[in-house]
Amino acid sequence: MADLPERGKTKLTLQQRREYGRAARQRTPRSSHAAWAPALDRPDPVDLPEAQPKNRDPDLLSIRYARMIPSPFLRGAAIVMAHDLAGTADSGIRVQLCGDCHLSNFGLYASPERTLLFDVNDFDETLPGPWEWDLKRLGTSLVVAGRENGFGADDCRRAARRAVASYRTKMAEFSERGELEVWYSRVSAEAGFDLITDSTTAKKAKKTFRKARGRDHLQAHSKLTSVVDGRRMINDDPPLLVRDVGEEIRKQVYEILRLYRRSLLDDRRHLLDQYRFVDVARKVVGVGSVGTRDYVVLLEGRDENDPLFLQVKEAEVSVLEPYLPRSVYRNQGHRIVAGQQLMQAASDIFLGWLRGEAGRDYYWRQLRDMKGSAKVETMSPDELGLYARICGWALARAHARSGDRVQIAAYLGKSERFDKAIADFGEAYADQTERDYADLRTAVKSGRVTAAMDA
Repeated sequence: MADLPERGKTKLTLQQRREYGRAARQRTPRSSHAAWAPALDRPDPVDLPEAQPKNRDPDLLSIRYARMIPSPFLRGAAIVMAHDLAGTADSGIRVQLCGDCHLSNFGLYASPERTLLFDVNDFDETLPGPWEWDLKRLGTSLVVAGRENGFGADDCRRAARRAVASYRTKMAEFSERGELEVWYSRVSAEAGFDLITDSTTAKKAKKTFRKARGRDHLQAHSKLTSVVDGRRMINDDPPLLVRDVGEEIRKQVYEILRLYRRSLLDDRRHLLDQYRFVDVARKVVGVGSVGTRDYVVLLEGRDENDPLFLQVKEAEVSVLEPYLPRSVYRNQGHRIVAGQQLMQAASDIFLGWLRGEAGRDYYWRQLRDMKGSAKVETMSPDELGLYARICGWALARAHARSGDRVQIAAYLGKSERFDKAIADFGEAYADQTERDYADLRTAVKSGRVTAAMDA
């Protein structure tokens, strides 16, 4: 919008930021975000994902569809919704987007200080864009999840509204705080636990916390490796974990490990240098990422009882890029790392990036570092509503760090008008998601695409 001075070039006053946020309501009414209707020229929802994996391993693509088939949930369909969101209402205010902001892309992980945090945890599609897009995907995912759990329409709407209400109230709080206070803010596991009043839910939460704390390198060491002929190796579990990658791939991974260290801070580079390369295996991860190059690397420090597991993952162009300005980062791994560090309260100390063989971009991170996620499929309506509140809180914190929290808070205001609009959109787009899912099942049944876990 031309009447908004660009932040960083012209410093806006606090009052100007508030006035712009309120004025955006006139240009884009909050109620307008409720609207969803497919465009007449909307692409086939099966064609878009099919067109995406041009550089992917074709032998693994059937696994991707096998992971999408069990449920109409949004995994693997970010490219479809990105196309659809581009035609929806937009206030003109920008933040760093997650880009695939469904409720299963939130979770627990450990900060460098070993504090258990709750935050957004998937950034493959991250890019600056309209803050509403993340909320619309989150709201839709809550409606779809509620329907999958057999909840009634009222419970599904309530979950979506609670996420947006939490986002709105937290954004208002952040708009009153100073820059450093917002930057240092975080959603700790303990803070989320304080919201729980039901004893059964509290027991589930404690179990999830304990499980997350136990998911560390030592646990991965015992589960993913074994000693063969006196040598520690990663277990072979094809097609999801394949150790026999060939000597050429092993050399390439070792070389990009050496190069990737350059993207780390000096102290972390020193720490990484205390480890030696032991083994590597190809891993199949996620849903939308299936078919990309992904490897697990085993390193050892003092001895074999001091393991470090790193994951090197291929980074592709964000599915949002056809609809938004191109990333300022020429390396897609750099785009992902920068977006994650901007949005998360604290990030993995080994998070880094590089460009490898054949011009492919990669990013590195720890494979397991007290990561944990909630079992959405076992949640009651009240538990889903509680989880929605925590997700809304975490997303508001991420957007407040990366965008103009004062403008967003002023746009949202104190009423529930925007909450209702996103719930309406979530219901309408959940209907669309179910129609798209039916098309995918038809494509699998007809043999147009193959879905199989034993590629």
